[in-house]
Amino acid sequence: MSEKNVSHTRWMKRAIFLASLGKNTTSPNPRVGAVILDKNGNLISEGFHYKAGMPHAEAMASENLNKDANGGTMYVNLEPCCHHGRTPPCVDKIISSGIKKVYISILDPDKRVSGKGIQLLKEAGIQVHVGLCEKESLALNKAFIHRNITKKAFGVLKWAMSIDGRIGLKNGESKWITNEESRSLVHTFRAEFDAIIIGGNTLRKDNPLLTTRGSKNPEPLRVVFTKSLDLPSKSNLWDCDKAKTLVIYDSSTANESYLTRIPKCVEVEKVSSDDPNLIAKILAKRGCNKVLWECGPRLATAAVQSNCIQEIITFIAPKILGGVDSMNPFGDFEFEEMNKIIKLSDSQVSLIGNDICVKSSFKN
Repeated sequence: MSEKNVSHTRWMKRAIFLASLGKNTTSPNPRVGAVILDKNGNLISEGFHYKAGMPHAEAMASENLNKDANGGTMYVNLEPCCHHGRTPPCVDKIISSGIKKVYISILDPDKRVSGKGIQLLKEAGIQVHVGLCEKESLALNKAFIHRNITKKAFGVLKWAMSIDGRIGLKNGESKWITNEESRSLVHTFRAEFDAIIIGGNTLRKDNPLLTTRGSKNPEPLRVVFTKSLDLPSKSNLWDCDKAKTLVIYDSSTANESYLTRIPKCVEVEKVSSDDPNLIAKILAKRGCNKVLWECGPRLATAAVQSNCIQEIITFIAPKILGGVDSMNPFGDFEFEEMNKIIKLSDSQVSLIGNDICVKSSFKN
């Protein structure tokens, strides 16, 4: 790689790092960072998008300029926007600044922008280069990209199990399989998500709180999917002062007289069937880029079969629960041949005390 290419890569990686500073706060927007050099190649400004409604990375970098950017270069990990939203178009800021070169890592999948921002920059006489550090930028904004392309929230399925693959005893007892350190880690990484999804049975059995325990403000949206609406009148999820809660129910099977059990502060939406895709689409429309499924075997199986899950996180404890009738993470996929089974990729393994944490992706 030439010295010039090394320099370009260095500055784009700086933009990607800046973008990562908005890791848990930008939804429904993407994570974007921008770096501006003067015409002599010296750093004169940088910025990143922190939260929807606040300045975009390119605008922040332009506002932070401590020197004339005329003839300079910008590095940005995502195509600059060209439409009016909560903030003005970023391409206008770039053009008016006098910048003459823009390095863009990837195109914006949003149809309001995709390719149009680049075209406007070119029409203004700015040299545009696309594709630098593409892999890193795709990984950083994979949830935002997925939501824009599929119109569904990017799904991560999490469960904890014993070393013999059980998530609970046959009587439903499951507290606690993993160690305290693993459970604390779960509270922390929930901050990466815009919503957390469980089924009605998990609510009835575990009465979870589903919060980050203060790691994120506001807390992720708590979502309960129910086929019956037979939910308890008292629940931790009904305390809307801690976090917002949404109940989604299958109107084809639910007893709507049970709606009176749900407090007024809890939002309710009905869907036409028990298809998990309907949940993923509702949350995408609400601006959720990335959602965590913490549901039981039945809903987890349906979510995987419906392509609502893109990654899994498994906590494995060095314990044996045993029993043919003990609870498993999934129901029966009814595979009859080994070449039909689900295969995962890009696995990462880490130790959490004596527990093992495995993160894997579903193959495209």
